[in-house]
Amino acid sequence: MDIVVHEADPDVAVLECSGRLNMVSAPTFRETVARVVDDGRSHVVVELSGVEFMDSSGLGALVGCLKTARQSGGDLRIAAPSDQVEMVLKLSNMDKILRTYPDGDAAVTDWG
Repeated sequence: MDIVVHEADPDVAVLECSGRLNMVSAPTFRETVARVVDDGRSHVVVELSGVEFMDSSGLGALVGCLKTARQSGGDLRIAAPSDQVEMVLKLSNMDKILRTYPDGDAAVTDWG
């Protein structure tokens, strides 16, 4: 999985992800989010339009990262999930916990 981090605001980071968010890539994803939050950007947008596959390990990583962001006074939001990612979120009912936006700009703007 490839992750590109963009600083949208002094306390907001957008992570543009592509590839597979699974057992192999989940630890790297968690480390990236932890590093971003440790650097002071506790509001995290995870852009998932380029993620073609996510399994339960990937879902667990998203939930763990949500906890990391909230413990630092921030939040984590999902932007532009691919069809497969959206299906996993809905089947697990995690779409009720992880806020989803049509794109990264909408997620960032909502923090206003």
